Amino acid sequence: MSLSEITVTVKEYSEADSGRWDDYVLKTREATFCHLSGWIRVVCNTWGHRSFCIYAERGGEITGVLPLFLVKGGIPGLFYGSMLVSSPNAVYGGVLGDDQATYQALIHRAREIAIERKVDYLELRQTAEASFNYDDAMSDTVDLYVTFESGIAEDDDDRMRGYPGDVRRMIRIGMAAGLYAVRGGEELLDEFYEVYARSVRNLGTPVFPKRLFLEFLRAFPESCDILAVRQARGSGGRLAGAVMSFYFRDCVMPYYAGAYPEFHRAGINNFMYSELMRLSAGRGFTRFDFGRSKKGTGSYRFKRGWKMNEKQLNYRCFHFGGGKAPEINPLNPKFRIFIEAWKRLPLSLTKLIGPRIVKYLP
Repeated sequence: MSLSEITVTVKEYSEADSGRWDDYVLKTREATFCHLSGWIRVVCNTWGHRSFCIYAERGGEITGVLPLFLVKGGIPGLFYGSMLVSSPNAVYGGVLGDDQATYQALIHRAREIAIERKVDYLELRQTAEASFNYDDAMSDTVDLYVTFESGIAEDDDDRMRGYPGDVRRMIRIGMAAGLYAVRGGEELLDEFYEVYARSVRNLGTPVFPKRLFLEFLRAFPESCDILAVRQARGSGGRLAGAVMSFYFRDCVMPYYAGAYPEFHRAGINNFMYSELMRLSAGRGFTRFDFGRSKKGTGSYRFKRGWKMNEKQLNYRCFHFGGGKAPEINPLNPKFRIFIEAWKRLPLSLTKLIGPRIVKYLP
């Protein structure tokens, strides 16, 4: 009997499967950091979302995985219902499979779970367009997001010459302002969280709980860190900005970041990311993933300014309640009043109530 004739079996993931799961992820070209079992632990430990993660086997060998979580509840007036998501807090996710039979087996089981749990939506955050051979009327491709990627030159001068002129100018302004960067972990968490929380409040976005970032640092002690940028001159090393990054294979991915507004003229953001690339190059990383941005946002325009390769993300949303995919993003007019009001709230209040809201915005 040939390998292709052996039946694909879909099984429920448990913590005991983490080693085999990660072995498969690490050997699969399309896999991302967000597919690792550590991400599953972070989501479960932080939010308490129920895991419905599944994997496919053929002849005792894993041939595909699908991290999947049930997110219940919502925000009345904006979004209400329940979703199966692959995966919460992740810009990437969805099905990984060796072949079409594995893809079909995993997506078929995911749809069965969605029907059994009576969810409204099943969202798969695929990095590229995928064919699942299901009625298009039952699903939408969500093409709101793009990601930006580039190589990282090993030589400092080559790397600086490769930046666009405006980016180089802001980096030099940061250097002249006495900015410098240090890498660390949990010892930098409090400072990081303060500047991150303030930054997202200023954007009108509810903040994640500090526990989320602690869980990431503990789940990925060798592949997650915090880069803190300080100002040396006359400030006693005052924090200007910070970024939490993930490292996967040959790639560094800045994921959560914030900067104090008074350092914007000092080029904090451009300087911070250039330092992340410099330090990452010194550790042997050769690719930079600038992460997901929504088209038309300030973040999108900032990243485009770096002239990196822009890649469309094609999320797939299956809907079971008869409606379309929920537009849970700041470009949705329903969110406009909420965003403007949130910007005016005291920071301490946003830290208190923000985590209770974002739990339902995966």
